[in-house]
Amino acid sequence: MSIRNIAIIAHVDHGKTTLVDELLKQSGSFRENQRVAERVMDSNDLEKERGITILAKATSVDWKGVRINIVDTPGHADFGGEVERILSMVDGAIVLVDSSEGPMPQTKFVVGKALKVGLKPIVAINKIDRPDGRHEEVLNEVFDLFANLDATDEQLDFPILYGSGRNGWMNVNPEGPKDEGMAPLLDLVLKHVPEPTVAEGPFRLIGTILEANPFLGRIITGRIHSGSIKPNQAVKVLGQDGKLIETGRISKILAFRGIERTAIDEAHAGDIVAIAGLSKGTVADTFCDPSVTEAMKAQPIDPPTVTMSFIVNDSPLAGTEGDKVTSRVIRDRLFKEAEGNVALKIEEAEGKDSFYVSGRGELQLAVLIETMRREGFELAVSRPRVVMHKDENGTTMEPIEEVVIDVDEEHSGVVVQKMSERKAEMTELRPSGGNRIRLKFLAPTRGLIGYQSELLTDTRGTAVMNRLFHDYQPYKGAIGGRVNGVLLSNASGEAVAYAMFNLEDRGPMIIEPGEKVYAGMIIGIHTRDNDLEVNVLKGKQLTNIRAAGKDEAVKLTPPIRMTLDRALSWIQDDELMEVTPKSIRLRKMFLDANDRKRFDKQRAAGAA
Repeated sequence: MSIRNIAIIAHVDHGKTTLVDELLKQSGSFRENQRVAERVMDSNDLEKERGITILAKATSVDWKGVRINIVDTPGHADFGGEVERILSMVDGAIVLVDSSEGPMPQTKFVVGKALKVGLKPIVAINKIDRPDGRHEEVLNEVFDLFANLDATDEQLDFPILYGSGRNGWMNVNPEGPKDEGMAPLLDLVLKHVPEPTVAEGPFRLIGTILEANPFLGRIITGRIHSGSIKPNQAVKVLGQDGKLIETGRISKILAFRGIERTAIDEAHAGDIVAIAGLSKGTVADTFCDPSVTEAMKAQPIDPPTVTMSFIVNDSPLAGTEGDKVTSRVIRDRLFKEAEGNVALKIEEAEGKDSFYVSGRGELQLAVLIETMRREGFELAVSRPRVVMHKDENGTTMEPIEEVVIDVDEEHSGVVVQKMSERKAEMTELRPSGGNRIRLKFLAPTRGLIGYQSELLTDTRGTAVMNRLFHDYQPYKGAIGGRVNGVLLSNASGEAVAYAMFNLEDRGPMIIEPGEKVYAGMIIGIHTRDNDLEVNVLKGKQLTNIRAAGKDEAVKLTPPIRMTLDRALSWIQDDELMEVTPKSIRLRKMFLDANDRKRFDKQRAAGAA
């Protein structure tokens, strides 16, 4: 059977996963009576909730006697560790763009990688039925983007389709006809995407996606570059440096058929398959016949830009809500995660009770923390810190990101002011239609930690921010941190509504009445810039003398709820976030007030 391998590239929420749903339905991959979940490619709960693709996945459709393998790529730069490897498996790409928003930074990130490896794109302008659609301008923006990314003349001569993934149609004309469904897109893939090139020689495959299966063990997905493979065949694994990692036998070969994975008896060069049976081989390694002596070249991976500490939870409430609390289980879980995610780097601290976890960005680390807490883990995490490095001359270099902010015209002034405070340089300002302005900046990653929630507050939730790693530049100098201090509990117990009511003039609360607190735990935001210890356990003193005024029920201002993402970026260097399956609590690193004073003195002496 003839094969085509394609990737789908799109920004977050531009309709990629919905489009794949329609391709599967219209190609007959589902039975007539089969119940299918919406957004079938978003297998992970967090993917469905956040509306983003985190893990790359493959599927296939049969169309006119040709098998089309479709690989879904993550749309967020934080998960770019997946992207580079995915593109080495495919021979073409569908670039899906929203008819209103146009190409966005994450699209640029993946498209840039795709053009670099020589893929010829098909451009599909989606959501053509949007009332604020502007498909002609968007098409010009896509062309400009490709030109800026040094596309070849052949790549710039791309075919264009218009349509609506949700309504299940694509066509060369924006008006339709719509009754042909997705057929024009599938036909164009057969015509425009070349068949996979097959090299001569014995079996070779580069590991691209790694996962752990409780029954089959380690499963590696990749494209077969040469030769063929059968179950029980002897293979060896070579690392990037050509050294032998292990030898073994293939226990099972799984091919993608619709959304199912089916065991097959033989797989040939050009096909994308998953193999099981080896225990050490990982992503970017070469899986090959024992006669092969040289490893194949794999795509380089961008370095981690953000690091944070994962610490064993030592608060007074440790172990009350989660069942996985020891350093051993946290260590095993983190190293298991790093096995399948090459963009993550895990290092053990000297004390063995904390780990340094480095990744591409806050979102990637927040997703890891959320996944672990849902699995029953309890841990404390520090504020994200930026990974600096020194160049040959000894200059400290820091990561710089390209930031694009779409905002209503009336709020543009405050955005420019806040970004300049964060040492950002504006590179572009232009209208983007509908009284909105598109601002582009080059900003240090340090300055962007925690800015998302502040941006939404400043613009009343109307701004959209997208970021992308740009390069390393010399250190830009100190950036001001959080302005407010915090309110700390000075004792352990349950928060009392009466005490919280009396503390309201000190600042807004972040806890509810009746919530368990302990000494050193952050319970609110102080109106001033210093930290203040308060008693949140004090109840009303009852007497047997009746007051002239009737006792009134205490009316509290609703607390500010700290989500995981918001808390991560809000805490300071001397604070931690305690994460359990049921709660997110904020606390000082040192719970005892005397320890905190000692630490502050040492820090002041070190700064001097």
